[in-house]
Order: sequence, then structure tokens, then C-alpha cells
Amino acid sequence: METNSRVLQEELEQYRKEKEKIRDLVGQIGGVASARRDKIFNIIFISAICVLFFMDTLRHLLGISIPLSPLFSVELGLLLVSIKIIWMIYKQAKVEHFQFWILNSIEFRVNAISKQLYEIKAKLEGKE
Repeated sequence: METNSRVLQEELEQYRKEKEKIRDLVGQIGGVASARRDKIFNIIFISAICVLFFMDTLRHLLGISIPLSPLFSVELGLLLVSIKIIWMIYKQAKVEHFQFWILNSIEFRVNAISKQLYEIKAKLEGKE
């Protein structure tokens, strides 16, 4: 009975270590600091695109002379949108990698539990 308690304590400690490891990884992938940085990044991009749009609107509607040529403004806006899309793809790839890692860990644990169950079954059948 005492060995079972010890084994359960060891398994519980291993579970806690894995839980802390996962918590640390989640923090590295995207925690509060990452969300704040993402929000600032989004605000900068939206602001830059809105400024370009507003400047071009003023140029065309009111005839105000602006130092940027119309074609350059469109190209700059396209560049900003392209950078944002690439950045979003990069962030999504990080999330998918993390999800794969979690699923792989779950599969490993399920296989280990299956092996333990098979061993227990074999021991029980041997005793009968």
C-alpha cells in the first residue's frame, strides 16, 4: 500500500513539473507582454494606413498639395498591408507549432498510460 502511495506521489510531482513547463512555454509564446506589443503594433499599422488614406483623400477632394505622390502612397499602403499579413502568418505559425507540441505531448502521455495499463493487465492475469 505504501509503494502505491509513493508511486502516486511521484506521478503527481511529475504532472506538476509538466504543468509548470507548459505554463512557461505558453508565457514564451504569447503572454500579457506579447498581447500588449501586438496591440501597439496593430494601432501603428492602422494609424499609418489611415493617415495615407486621409492624405490621398485630401489631395483628390480638396486639391491640397502633399509631398507624397499618389502612386507612392498606394505602394506604401500596399507594403504596410503586406507586412501585416506576413506578420499574422508568422504569429499563426507559432500558435500551430505550439498546438502540435501539445498534441504530441498528449499522445506521448496516452501511449505511456496505455503501456502501464497493459502491464497492469498482464500482472493481474498472471496472478489469477
